[in-house]
Amino acid sequence: MADFRLKVFYTVAKRLSFTKAADELFISQPAVTKHIHELEDEYKAKLFERKGNRINLTKAGKLLFNFAEDVFERYDHVAFEINALDKRKEGMLRLGASTTVSQYIVAPLLAKFRNKYADVQLSLITANTTHIEKALIDKDIEIGIIEGYSKNTEISYHPYLKDELVLVCSSKHPLAGRNELSIEELKTTIRFVQREHGSGTLDVIDHALKKVGLNPAELQVEIRLGSTESIKSYLLNAPCMAFISIHAITDELKNGKLKVIDVDGLDIERTFYIITLQGRITGLADLFFHFAQKSIT
Repeated sequence: MADFRLKVFYTVAKRLSFTKAADELFISQPAVTKHIHELEDEYKAKLFERKGNRINLTKAGKLLFNFAEDVFERYDHVAFEINALDKRKEGMLRLGASTTVSQYIVAPLLAKFRNKYADVQLSLITANTTHIEKALIDKDIEIGIIEGYSKNTEISYHPYLKDELVLVCSSKHPLAGRNELSIEELKTTIRFVQREHGSGTLDVIDHALKKVGLNPAELQVEIRLGSTESIKSYLLNAPCMAFISIHAITDELKNGKLKVIDVDGLDIERTFYIITLQGRITGLADLFFHFAQKSIT
């Protein structure tokens, strides 16, 4: 097992906070400080420097951080391979999912995965696509599923599941009786509810609108909300419309609370992607990756 002092250092370096590291490791802040001082005494070098209320890694600290990162990745890989000798799958897998994916796609997938691999512990963070990609790059997670595609060169994007974004309104909306709207009506007649900036869903919508000659800035946006659930709730109580994943409105379409209206000449299709770091995937992440792919075939 790796030196616990190295684990303490690595956690402080990742969070750039002694307090956050202490909370994450379930030890006191003085204990964190003690471990860091012991390492500094051992290497006869300062690992952190203070600038006001913030801390940053020194050159020595950056060198040790890169070493620690490599060490812990190797430990995880060795543990996975040794367990695999006895056909055991265990350990902690940290995942991330963008908001729409997390709410409507990932939960049942994780349940099926846990049913098959009961000894694998799962940790999931949910945020918009931009934040999930950053979490992967920062190595806060090993694998993610997102609804956008920013083509970050540090990330491998693996197509996972097809999706369609449809125009939705309440069944009580004045235009709910219409089966189709024109592109022009989108900017002259409709008040929209949209996701926040940084949302993969919003990026896909904006791209599709531009392809049919509609500047997204021309839409009458009444409000931006941080999740599909909040958008659906808003639609049920306001004469607005929104583009929402078809995966997210199954129940509302069945009970007649929401209505899909086609837009002449506009189809918004996208792909959910599984993301991993370029050239690097841990044993458990690889296990989950193949399980997820098989689950939709």
